[in-house]
Parts: sequence; C-alpha cells; structure tokens
Amino acid sequence: MQAIVVDVHITAEEYQKYYRQPGTVVNVRARDGRRVQFPANILQPYITHEGVIGTFRIAFGDEGKFQSLEKVD
Repeated sequence: MQAIVVDVHITAEEYQKYYRQPGTVVNVRARDGRRVQFPANILQPYITHEGVIGTFRIAFGDEGKFQSLEKVD
C-alpha cells in the first residue's frame, strides 16, 4: 500500500458542481509535487458548510486503486 498527502480547498459551491455530475474527478497537486486525480465522491464525508478544506492522506494499492481517505489536520 502507498499513500499520498494532498491539501484540498474546494468551496461548497464548487463541490456542488462535482456532486451533480457522477464520476467527476478532483485534480490536485500532492505535497511531493505529483499531480493527483481521484473521484470527487470520496470527499463527501468531509463536506461542511464551507466546502472541503484540509489536508488528507489518500491510500492506494500497488495497482493505483483507491483504498482509503483520512483527514490529517
């Protein structure tokens, strides 16, 4: 298993756009400089009135398949 740390700042209005279109992806830059793309729906447990804001650790398998998401701040 591998993990990558990303900082996410998506306003509530922006997240609504992701939520309305199933299958949409979020593109962010990881703290190590890599570009990361993942399904927007994995952020749903972390949505607040302000949106999705914070630092997250995304774990994925050797094949690159998503395994878990954890808020770390």
